[in-house]
Amino acid sequence: MSDRPLAADTLGRRRYLQASGAAALATAGLAGCIGTATGTLATRVTDQPADIADFESLVVTIEGIWLGPEGAESGADGNQTDDADGAADSDADGNQTSDGGTQSDDGGGESEPAGREYLEFDEPQEADLVRLQDGETQLIDERELSVGSYQFLQLDVSAVDGTLSGGDEATVDLPGNAPLTFNEAFEVRENTRTTFTADFAPVRRGTGSYLLRPVPSGIEVSYGDTDGGDDGDGGDGSAADG
Repeated sequence: MSDRPLAADTLGRRRYLQASGAAALATAGLAGCIGTATGTLATRVTDQPADIADFESLVVTIEGIWLGPEGAESGADGNQTDDADGAADSDADGNQTSDGGTQSDDGGGESEPAGREYLEFDEPQEADLVRLQDGETQLIDERELSVGSYQFLQLDVSAVDGTLSGGDEATVDLPGNAPLTFNEAFEVRENTRTTFTADFAPVRRGTGSYLLRPVPSGIEVSYGDTDGGDDGDGGDGSAADG
């Protein structure tokens, strides 16, 4: 018969079981992380000149972004133009696109575009486009995502508040009340910081109001390190429309 006390044997067995259980949980946790490579997406905004000189301030409130993976629908056909300095009379009534869905011509029902991924910000972000000229940009969101390829990025703009240089309030609309859509393909790469800079500008209409339009020729996508050293003005590669 062993001279070791029974209490000591019991305590030793408990410690062994606890250690074994902890090791098993750690192994399970490690297994759950395998195959979930991630990268960082930083979204920035900027402004082309267009008719921004008319404004003392033009504050855009952005609630989140939609991302369009392969096969996704934007629901915003015709919601962009390269003519940042030209008139926008073709959609002066705001009927070119729907408000994020597929809307019938008679104003009937609408449905959510298929395949989009919505990422809501922790807090709404405000950007004064008057301050975002001559290459100035503003970071509105940065987050870690699973690696993947995307065909477009959309801004969920909830409000546009414009004050003209003379102090009067300006009426600034979105195209058909649709999300601002930027059709520039980009990737979220493993251990890489992807910076997507969305460029848009106000365009004066014949009615005296303004239309906020994406400017595809000003979209920029860059890739850099995830250490935060690259704030979107550089990287190991870039792509821009136009």
